[in-house]
Amino acid sequence: MILLTASSGLFQCTNKFFHSDKATGLRIKEFARRNAANALSVANMIMGLASILSSLDGHHHTACWLLLIGYLLDLADGAVARRLDACSALGAKLDDFADFTTFGIATSLLLRTSGMLDNILCICYALSVFVRLCFFSSGIPFMYLGLPCIYASAILACASMLSGGNAAMLRVIAVAMILFMISHSFYPHDRVLESQAWKKAVYAGGVVMLFCSFFPPACVYYLLWSVSYILFPTSLWSSEV
Repeated sequence: MILLTASSGLFQCTNKFFHSDKATGLRIKEFARRNAANALSVANMIMGLASILSSLDGHHHTACWLLLIGYLLDLADGAVARRLDACSALGAKLDDFADFTTFGIATSLLLRTSGMLDNILCICYALSVFVRLCFFSSGIPFMYLGLPCIYASAILACASMLSGGNAAMLRVIAVAMILFMISHSFYPHDRVLESQAWKKAVYAGGVVMLFCSFFPPACVYYLLWSVSYILFPTSLWSSEV
């Protein structure tokens, strides 16, 4: 009788532990599901902060490379959030903070020199990204108002690497990107990973080019990708095409 009672108690303890362990596993999975996209946004912000430090240390090539990694992370976080049904106000704020850090402050430092006018341009670029992020909503479903700042950042980063940091070229491109970002032109929502298969292939090609290619071909690849979004936004990059 005593043995039976002990066995029953052991079974109940084991069963309770099993259910507790299972519940813990489910909570961990739910936490991971809800925060997977947030993790990508934080990773994007880390790339931006690392790019800022690289620029301040004079490692401009590394700074540009980190911006392109942030480019890929930013295109992925929204797709992951919608795929996992984990969109939230916190996620939206994290995404904006990450975008301003990487595509605003870090990108603007590519324009920084010892000259006062270049530093003013640097400030104006960061402010234009801030304005773009604050007033991006167009009121039209699946559309942006003004050029998304990730494409302006990618164009500046690629131009910087391909030209060896030519200041005159970067100034002209930066002014053009500022005008595109604060314009009232409509651009389609860039759901690259939720659209046609060829767009997913373009994204996959970007990953391959970034990690498996020498930098000139990768820069040309990202430059063509970003410029095509500016030149053919609706006919080529709309999710409804």
